[in-house]
Amino acid sequence: MICFRSDRLAAALLAACLALPAFASAAEPAAPVVAVRDQWAQAAYVTPKAQRGAALTALAGRSEALVAARPRDPDALIWDGIVRSSLAGERGGLGALALAKQARRDFESAIALDDTALGGAAHTSLGALYYQVPGWPVGFGDDAKAREHLQRALAIDASDIDANYFYGDFLRDQGEWAGAAAAFEKAIAAPARPGRDIADRGRRAEATRKLAEVRQHLASR
Repeated sequence: MICFRSDRLAAALLAACLALPAFASAAEPAAPVVAVRDQWAQAAYVTPKAQRGAALTALAGRSEALVAARPRDPDALIWDGIVRSSLAGERGGLGALALAKQARRDFESAIALDDTALGGAAHTSLGALYYQVPGWPVGFGDDAKAREHLQRALAIDASDIDANYFYGDFLRDQGEWAGAAAAFEKAIAAPARPGRDIADRGRRAEATRKLAEVRQHLASR
């Protein structure tokens, strides 16, 4: 049985194990994309754990249809990838890896179309996948690629809550504690995103919890 790193694929592949996100955008996405985005926030942060898998499964059908209708829309590809990543976190096992691979393809396609779409969200999400999915021979995890994509996301939008959260989580995973603390602090202080109240509250709570753990570690050294 393939297992992703314990507290991630669900929280970050709740949006990326992995998360994935809830991302800022220079321009508001199309209405069908916004609908999937908002439904994801409900599933990720409001729906009880026992019902979350079913909610994400239903949402994956809608996000897949969205991409079929808008195959050249990077925003649609990003949100299909985020939904699939989140569902992978709920399911676990071989099915999770297949979903993560499809999410990777979505993010790569979005980057090829416009790597700045949704404030660099495809880079954030792909970076999260790379550090949380197991490496070879089980999966495609790659810490060097994770760092590259997360840093590219921050180059696109240095104040993005998700880019800072996942970069902090990656640095925490690497044992780079001071850098992790700084990134989590930036995530907590990130500006509010219009219409993203649920996602912002959820991500800020995750960053606050992780920052407390990092500070405890730093104090104990």
